Amino acid sequence: MKLFHSPASPFVRKVVVLLHELDRAADVELVGVTSTAFATDEGLAASNPLAKIPALVRDNGTTLYDSRVITAYLNDLFGGNMYPSGTSRWETLTLEATGDGIMDCAVSMAYEARLRPEEMQYGDWIEAQWAKVSRAISVLNARWISHLSGPMDIGHISVACALSYVEFRHGARNWRAGNEALANWHAGFDSRASMQATIPPAG
Repeated sequence: MKLFHSPASPFVRKVVVLLHELDRAADVELVGVTSTAFATDEGLAASNPLAKIPALVRDNGTTLYDSRVITAYLNDLFGGNMYPSGTSRWETLTLEATGDGIMDCAVSMAYEARLRPEEMQYGDWIEAQWAKVSRAISVLNARWISHLSGPMDIGHISVACALSYVEFRHGARNWRAGNEALANWHAGFDSRASMQATIPPAG
């Protein structure tokens, strides 16, 4: 299998961290792409009409895309236990959606600042996205620490990759202030081999 990949993408990192946690990273080839909202990689677009990463090309030639689809598929394929059954499944999926939502907003902020000329950047848009990120982080700190302190599931991976991306692109905003419990949890999770193996390059 092949995974269209950019090391700076938190959504891609989420998939690769899962592969490391399942001890199956060697079973998926990472195919590097450079694709932005203004410049689409043709190979990626041929596999995923949305031209977004991650996209997983399976051995039969068909492609799965969206990180939630890919992680669920890989978890099933490799016999993982990152998606619990029963009522706890819905907590896990909600936590995953919260992490993914933080990624969405933080990536949107980064695009506004990095891809638009300075005179065209919309400051109110950036701050509106940050308000969502900040609110979600506060809720994680206040309501989700007991879950995050329990057995690992896909929600842990999503939240960890989201927080690491916020630090990577928006570190000056200091998300840890006032969220000490979450910051302590993240520091511990970030020391895992899967996270250390997937640190994005600076820049």
